[in-house]
Formats: sequence, C-alpha cells, structure tokens
Amino acid sequence: MDFTLSEERRMLADTAARFLADRYDIATRHRAAAAPEGFDRKLWAEMADLGLIGALVPPEAGGFGGAGEDVALVFEHLGRALVVEPFLASGILGLWPLVRAGESDLVEAVIAGRTLVALAHGEPESRYAVHEVATRANEGDGWRLTGRKSVVINGDSADLLVVSARVSGDLDAPEGLALFLVDPAAPGVTRRGYGTVEGGRAAEITLDSAPARPLGEPGQAFALIEEAIGRGTLALAAEAVGLMEVCKDTTLDYLKTRKQFGKPLGAFQALQHRMVEMVLEIEQARSAVMLAAGTHQADRLTRERNVAAAKHLTGRVGRRVAEEAIQLHGGIAMTWEYPMSHYAKRLVMLDHLLGDTDHHLDRFIRLGREGGAA
Repeated sequence: MDFTLSEERRMLADTAARFLADRYDIATRHRAAAAPEGFDRKLWAEMADLGLIGALVPPEAGGFGGAGEDVALVFEHLGRALVVEPFLASGILGLWPLVRAGESDLVEAVIAGRTLVALAHGEPESRYAVHEVATRANEGDGWRLTGRKSVVINGDSADLLVVSARVSGDLDAPEGLALFLVDPAAPGVTRRGYGTVEGGRAAEITLDSAPARPLGEPGQAFALIEEAIGRGTLALAAEAVGLMEVCKDTTLDYLKTRKQFGKPLGAFQALQHRMVEMVLEIEQARSAVMLAAGTHQADRLTRERNVAAAKHLTGRVGRRVAEEAIQLHGGIAMTWEYPMSHYAKRLVMLDHLLGDTDHHLDRFIRLGREGGAA
C-alpha cells in the first residue's frame, strides 16, 4: 500500500502547517476560546479562504477533497495547533447532511465561512446511541419540532441548526428518523450556551413546536446521520493523533534539556523506556486512523468498524499519552501558561466526544458480528 501523499494533499498539508505555525500560537488560541462565540470569526474566514473547509467536501459538491484521507490530514494539523474554530461542528457534522441533501447554496456558504451550521442530534437520555431520538416532528401547517438536544457542539453560535427528529417509530428504532433545517432565531427555539472543559463551546437546545424544513426524505435519515457522525469520529481520531505527536515532541525536548542530578532527564533509562512505549503506542494509533481514512469510502460495515477501531485506540492511547506527558514534565505541565496542560485536557476530552473507548469497543464487536466476522 502506498502511503505517499498526492501532490494536492501535500500542498494542502504545507499550506495548513505554514498558516497555523505563523498565525495560531497558544496565546491566539486562548484569545479565540475566550471570545463570546468561543472562536475567532476573522481567523475562521481566513482558514476558509485557504481551503481548509473546502478540503472536507467532494468536488461534485463544490469542494476539492472530501475523502477520508482529506479529513484525516486536515484534522491532524488542527490537532497539532490546538485549533478551537468550529471545523468539527460546521465543517463535518453540520455540513455533511447538506452535502448529501444537495443543498448547494448552503454548502457554498459554509465552505466560504459565511454560514456556520451545527448538528443537533444528541439528547439528554441517548448517550452515544445514534438511533435513540425522542424529539418529534409533526406535519400540519408545515413541519414543527418538539424536544431537547444536548451538548450541541458550537450550537450557541450556529447560524443554522441541522436537527434530527422522529417522524414515526419507537424511541430506539433506526427507522422513522429525519433531518431538518432550523433557524435558531425562530419562535420555539431556546439555546443555552456554555464553555467546555478544554476550551470549546456547546449548547443545550430546547424546541417547542419550532418551525423546520426537511432535508431529504423524512423517515429515511438514519444512514445519513450515521455517516455524518462516522466522519466526525474519524476527524476526532485524526485530531487526537496530531495532539499526541505534539505531546510526544514537547516531552522529548523537555527530557533533553531539563537536568536533574547533573545530567538531562533523558539520560535516565527508565524515562527512555517510557518514551519508547509512548512512541510505539502513537504509531499504532496513527496506523488505525490511516486504515479508517483509507476505507472511509468502502461499504458501511467496513467503514464503521474501522472508524470504531480508530476511535477506541486513539481514546485509549490518548489518555495514556496525556498522563505520561504530564508526569514526565512534572509540575510545570499543570500551569496555564505552559501549552502541555491544554493539549492533555483536549486529548482526554476527545475520548468523550461521539463515543468513548468502551462504546466504540462494543460497537466494533457488534459490527463484526453483524458482518459475520470472527
């Protein structure tokens, strides 16, 4: 298998790396996270102009990428820079249903950074189950939605919400699900935004007979929701690899320069062994992400099983890397001014977004049985 980047992807990687190295240091990240919306709209527009959102969208929908490898490449660089701009919310989760529904004007506006969208799918009682949706959609004088959505990433700043709701069926049935476009300023929509532990933003959203416009055929949206969340899960796994690489490199540099008992910490064999184990674990996680990215256009079972494996492994390894990096640095790693604490927090929190390690291990097993794998 050839792992060499194509010329287009190499140019994209170089562009992203240069821009983030020049414009996005830890102080910039803190200022963006402290803004009312939790990110910097100006930086978001500049990143859109560079094509970082367009790289997540297929050419037939107005972008110039959209494959699993493109998603992984972009998000690994975003992880390295600890970017808080809403790439996951607006560039993946909210955007992908618009791409699949053929909403070309909206897709163009999102790619250009003019419109921010967010997927409102998770609910207070659903945890990570994609098919458990209690929000109801009723058709009378137009579609109306009633229900609650929880931990909607960047939901408090979105210009449009892509909301899942049930038009028929039981609470936990995959059948009967639909996606709708909802204006957050419309009557019947209430948003309560809040900051997350690692510096991001999310919102609780209440819908009380809120007006909505369907995306695609009502009742047939489960596959699309699963696909969008699968792309988001791949993106998070790739971001985790970028975060882990920075943790590894920063820790290695620290061990080479910090002296104890008259010699660098890196000279102690016990610490060398811990670093070697960290490197090996990260390479295993990277391999899992590469497999998930390379098979993201395959059949559903292959795609979802490899994504589950990548998310499980990056979640488990990410927690270990965060803990090792903090311990090997000592007290300095817990200070606000030192970037390591923020990388570690993001790594730990990534495990809880779109399914933690236990959820994805269980899902990997269930999908294997569904496909007849041993």
